[in-house]
Amino acid sequence: MYKFTEDCLTGIEQIDAEHERLFELINRTMELLHNDLLQDKYHQVREVMEELKGYADTHFFNEEAYMAAINDPELERQKKQHAAFREKINVLDFSSIDELEKQHEMLEELLEYLVRWLYHHILSSDILIGKMPSLEEWRENEEPCVFTEKYMTGIPLIDGEHETLFEIIGDADKLVKAELLHDKYDEIVGILEKLKNYTSEHFQDEEEFMESIQYPGIKAQKMAHQAFISKLEEIDLDQVDQNQQKYLEELVEFLFGWLSNHILKSDKLIAESMN
Repeated sequence: MYKFTEDCLTGIEQIDAEHERLFELINRTMELLHNDLLQDKYHQVREVMEELKGYADTHFFNEEAYMAAINDPELERQKKQHAAFREKINVLDFSSIDELEKQHEMLEELLEYLVRWLYHHILSSDILIGKMPSLEEWRENEEPCVFTEKYMTGIPLIDGEHETLFEIIGDADKLVKAELLHDKYDEIVGILEKLKNYTSEHFQDEEEFMESIQYPGIKAQKMAHQAFISKLEEIDLDQVDQNQQKYLEELVEFLFGWLSNHILKSDKLIAESMN
């Protein structure tokens, strides 16, 4: 059974309810698939999968409409991710496969993909819906890339590494403001490499710490970490070079938005569990 955990909550009631429903449909499919007492289980599995496909379309439509209504800057990226999901699930056609063992194997692989995609999508993209103000809006209230007391978990190792991550994002923010530097490509690539390397190191340290205290939310944390790393790895450097300033501004907004949200909503729970 796949759990819809607190880490997956966006705080938007309709979206959270629809995500939970998607998990329920996936779990229903898994239950049917592993029920050896059902003689015609594949007919029932197909019905649930069709329901899942239809409900996913409904959810994507609602989610995109909500994002459009609030002028969310991540809308176009979300649309592309939703299209990739539809493309994968729409190729489902195991009716021509006579052997039950092959049908079972195909469905297992598909469900594993769906769950991995759903966790990845929620924890790297959906969790930020409505939480991505522009740098200008941030600066009206606070300096966006400064590690302040509100981000401290009380765990020295984690806090120290979070502060370093804020410094790296701060370097990117300084590059945004460097108006006299016209070609920033090499600096952008350098910051991205530094961020990738240090992020991987930090996530490993954080996960080892969670394992040492047997933190119950470690599985969701690992998925969130992997989702963030995957997002960095998907960056197209050719597109970066085409519009460096716009890309830098979007990068800093995303990095600070994701990191601050992850610390406040997930990492602080680690310390709370210790208390």
